[in-house]
Amino acid sequence: MEVIFTYCAGLDVHKKTVMACRVTPDPTGQQVDGLMELQEFGTMTVDLLALSDWLAAAGITHVAMESTGEYWKPLYNILEGDFTVFLVNAAHVKQVPGRKTDKADARWLAKLMRYGLLQASFIPPIEQRDLRDLTRYRTKLVQERSREVNRVQGVLERANIKLAAVATDIMGVSARAILAALVEGRADPATMAELAKRRMRSKIPLLEQALTGLVRDHHRQLLAMQLAHIDFLDEQIEALSAEIMRRLAALRGDEPPSVPPGPTGEAGNGATPESASVPMTFARAVTLLDTIPGVNQRGGELLVAEWGIDMGRFGTAARLAAWSGVAPGNDESAGKQRSGKTRQGNQALRTGLTQLAHAAARTKGTYLSALYQRLAARRGKKRAIIAVAHSIVVSAFHMLCRHEPYRELGANYFDVRQREPLVDRLTRRLARLGYHVTLEPVAAA
Repeated sequence: MEVIFTYCAGLDVHKKTVMACRVTPDPTGQQVDGLMELQEFGTMTVDLLALSDWLAAAGITHVAMESTGEYWKPLYNILEGDFTVFLVNAAHVKQVPGRKTDKADARWLAKLMRYGLLQASFIPPIEQRDLRDLTRYRTKLVQERSREVNRVQGVLERANIKLAAVATDIMGVSARAILAALVEGRADPATMAELAKRRMRSKIPLLEQALTGLVRDHHRQLLAMQLAHIDFLDEQIEALSAEIMRRLAALRGDEPPSVPPGPTGEAGNGATPESASVPMTFARAVTLLDTIPGVNQRGGELLVAEWGIDMGRFGTAARLAAWSGVAPGNDESAGKQRSGKTRQGNQALRTGLTQLAHAAARTKGTYLSALYQRLAARRGKKRAIIAVAHSIVVSAFHMLCRHEPYRELGANYFDVRQREPLVDRLTRRLARLGYHVTLEPVAAA
């Protein structure tokens, strides 16, 4: 059945101007595409309100606009409550080669919207968008803190101080006490080495050598400013974490988690009616995601802020992985696969998933670490990390759908799944080395 929006509009959004095209039915029936009216507006709030009134005066119900950088957000804030707004990918609405103008782009968007040929991008509710802003800003502060720590290390190197050669973390308790003494001007290496705590005290002789340098007032001034900045960032990160937890506790899901239908149309893969009927909250979703190896509290908060808790909007785990930017690319023509490069996807989410995948790959005795080791040898470390991130997304999708914690498959999952081929291969290798192997089943303990 063809979907046609009789009253619709297309907006070509730029930094300073918005070209709008509204389409209404032609009462005479002579214009098949309807009556198209074009008008240009500014991007100040007063101008955007005038645009909203101009659209409402013609009875417009659906509006389409491209997602161009950050410029669509002010317009979306104005139109969100009064119209059905479609935010579309610019790559999906390209015109055929030819003359390109803002007016032509606005008319083209309106025409595609009128015939129902546009697919709207996922825009979460405003409460979730606010939560997403907090988690993304916290990520930026954590990254800035790491850069500031690197600057501290650079100052120490220029002052001939080799603290990082002895202390694993130059921001640890012992290292911070030593740095504070260094800033205060107590440049005696033996005195500063005595400030070491716990296990660092066994390295006091090495510390004395590492703290022997050429420290000037210039270096002390830089270190004081950098350490103060790090302390400030720590306070901001803690404040953001507390606010994020408060927002998570306030957000609640209105509907029970969506369970994808199985082959027979029923909730498949172990989902029970009891788990499907339990309402999911944002805080509960973070707790569930925290059970995945490599995913901590902050990682769960990031995923929930980006995805939400209703997996029904994505439909399948494959679509969620593709939207997250960790699914294999698909570029095929005439039966020939041209590229398998992953799409860009959500950059903040993709970066976070990559970090979580690195953490999961370092875990011991887990399926995700075995998956990484298995793929890194054949496909390379970068592809293996993306594969681990993809596995995390798939697991998270089903966990949120079924309201169930993570189920560990074990590090020997691939060996058990391919038991017979593995045994044959290892037996042949031992035979080539001159050993005769007799296989006997071992009773389970």
